[in-house]
Amino acid sequence: MPALGNPDWIEASIQQIMAATQVEREQVIQSLWSGYGEIVRLNLTGAAQSTAVLKHVNPPNAVDHPRGWHSDLSHKRKLNSYQVEMHWYQHWSQKCGSGCRVPKCYNVQAQNQECYILLEDLDAAGFALRKTTLTMREIHQCLDWLASFHGTFLGETPKGLWETGTYWHLETRPDEWAVMAHEDLKNSADHIDQMLKQGRFQTFVHGDAKLANFCFANDGQSVAAVDFQYVGGGCGMKDVAYFLGSCLDERQCEAHEEDLLTHYFAALQKTLNQQNKNIDLKALEEEWRRLFPVAWTDFYRFMVGWMPDHWKNTPYTQRLAEQVLEGL
Repeated sequence: MPALGNPDWIEASIQQIMAATQVEREQVIQSLWSGYGEIVRLNLTGAAQSTAVLKHVNPPNAVDHPRGWHSDLSHKRKLNSYQVEMHWYQHWSQKCGSGCRVPKCYNVQAQNQECYILLEDLDAAGFALRKTTLTMREIHQCLDWLASFHGTFLGETPKGLWETGTYWHLETRPDEWAVMAHEDLKNSADHIDQMLKQGRFQTFVHGDAKLANFCFANDGQSVAAVDFQYVGGGCGMKDVAYFLGSCLDERQCEAHEEDLLTHYFAALQKTLNQQNKNIDLKALEEEWRRLFPVAWTDFYRFMVGWMPDHWKNTPYTQRLAEQVLEGL
């Protein structure tokens, strides 16, 4: 099992926890952002599960950030994100039911800054499909997952997670805020952040609910989600706005926004009914619909600083932001 940083302790640990006689690398699924490690599919000989997925974090001595953004703050944010993800899988992920399917966690281990998370292989579990474009039905399936997730954790305190989830949260992105050229948005960034934080209805947000983090079932009936580095507290609209922005173009966003939000809230009501949660759904929907453009603008604030020429900074996004700023 070569190229895993310290294969002796990692391989021994995996063999023991999985009761495997041999552990072998099958393939690298992807490298982690800025060279902080890799995600690898493993073959397990003699174990109850023939495969598993290893997320191995081994920070480099020198960081090569794809966009040139690197500092001690960003390094600490990344390290913290992996600690949060380990805690998520150890203490929270078991609460996710079939409606918000996530991989089972077999084990987590850490030595200094190096750590790993050993997970169920979702491909082997029947979620082997990855998509780059979605049908409306597939968008609904992802919104169903988000609604189930938000309903499951509505009102919970994110102990051990990010107090405020999402990788673009204002308090964790001062460098990007400092270089913003949009003065009105820059000056209103804290107000926008507070509007989302002070909402009556708070839940857990996935924090990076882009299309690439959804795994689609082979039977076409459901999805699972991965990558919980930025899970934490917040308004569910942050996930919904970010997801829709990741899979729809400007014209589609404008045409389908109302119908997609209606679908999401119907799915959220279904989850709350199934879990017998006594929530004023009418008040929740009114608040979150009002905060949907605010959540969209919050992400736009990050993008304006991080990469102002990004394709997501569309006229639709800019119009939403102007509406929010005018209403402050």
